Amino acid sequence: MKCELVFVGTELLLGDILNTNAQYLSKKLAALGFDVLFQCVVGDNPERLRKVLEEGLSRSDIIITTGGLGPTKDDLTKEVCASVFSLPLEMHEESLRRVRECFRAKNSPMPESNEKQALMPRGSVIFKNTNGTAPGCAMEKDGKHIIILPGPPREMSEMFENCALPYLKKFSDHVIISHSVRTFGIGESLMAEKAGELLDMQNPTVAPYAKSGEALLRVTAKAENEEEAEKLVAPVIDEIKRRFGNLVYGIDSANPEEALVALLKEKDLTLATAESCTGGLIAKRITDIPGASDVFGCGIVSYSNEIKKSLLGVREDLLEKYGAVSEAVAASMALGAVKAGKSDLAVSVTGIAGPDSDGTSKPVGLVYIAVTDGSNYRIKKLLTGHAEKSCRDYNRNVSASAALNEVRRFILESEDNQKDISAFISSF
Repeated sequence: MKCELVFVGTELLLGDILNTNAQYLSKKLAALGFDVLFQCVVGDNPERLRKVLEEGLSRSDIIITTGGLGPTKDDLTKEVCASVFSLPLEMHEESLRRVRECFRAKNSPMPESNEKQALMPRGSVIFKNTNGTAPGCAMEKDGKHIIILPGPPREMSEMFENCALPYLKKFSDHVIISHSVRTFGIGESLMAEKAGELLDMQNPTVAPYAKSGEALLRVTAKAENEEEAEKLVAPVIDEIKRRFGNLVYGIDSANPEEALVALLKEKDLTLATAESCTGGLIAKRITDIPGASDVFGCGIVSYSNEIKKSLLGVREDLLEKYGAVSEAVAASMALGAVKAGKSDLAVSVTGIAGPDSDGTSKPVGLVYIAVTDGSNYRIKKLLTGHAEKSCRDYNRNVSASAALNEVRRFILESEDNQKDISAFISSF
């Protein structure tokens, strides 16, 4: 089935609201095996909306809209959609009862304008809204379908799962599944080279994608059912993992911190952090993960040299001779953190996030990361290559991701870790 998505709302065009509905619906429709041909955002204008709908119906089987189902005069999605199919609006008593109940539950009087939310196209399949006052519906004419859903993501997603999805499943004769093999420490072009002939496959397909500081391979298969699709995907994912080894940090993992927290729990290890240029971002990302308290107990933001000395035990001569952005200081920060946090592992980050340097010849984007267990250690020099005025957030985020990944690799590649961090620090 060919499908199009139409998102209604002037606030979307103005950028006041992020259109998360687009990503959600695209993924859901792809999983059903539907081809999403076009996405369109249109303001609260009935003439332009009508034109978009008529164009979409000329080339697609299904149009799904979100937004424009409120009680105000500019909420006209339902009215325009019904008009395109020449369907009159009729009061749907069950929907009206639910709208009234919503206001009674809040002990609030219902404005008369809200009654229009219960006016539904004749013969349509009504979708109950369990999180708001605006019902949705599905209407059909001459083999073409329009599905209207509310704009607020919480209302839209639940209505889609409970109502629209069962309606759409009867038109799907196959399923499409995708899994993302996420990597860190390899660029998109080199990743594509290592993937080689896998990128030429037809079913499943393998496609490379780049993100800030990381890259992924998306493996997608089409089959009659989910079980058969998974059988197609599994050996390809195994081959990718064989080729890329520990560069792969997870399958469908949302981010490096999610993968790291899972690994720390698996290995029964605890972690502490010492951060300078990232300003607590690593600790924040770790503690964003539910259950992180099992593996994370201490984070020190040692932004100033005084804190590096007093809390982490960094020697003053190292700071004077090599500067805060150096491998000697990074190693000292990590050793200080593992002691202060009484943890199994610690990671430190010190660098120049930008947009200005630190008064030395060191470039913006230079970062040192150290990981230690109090004895063994791993040090990484990172050059982000970004020194433009807007680079600060990018450099901080990439540095945090790289630090999380270095902890993961420290755990998995213990035989490659260097020995005796105290001796290393004393060598300076």
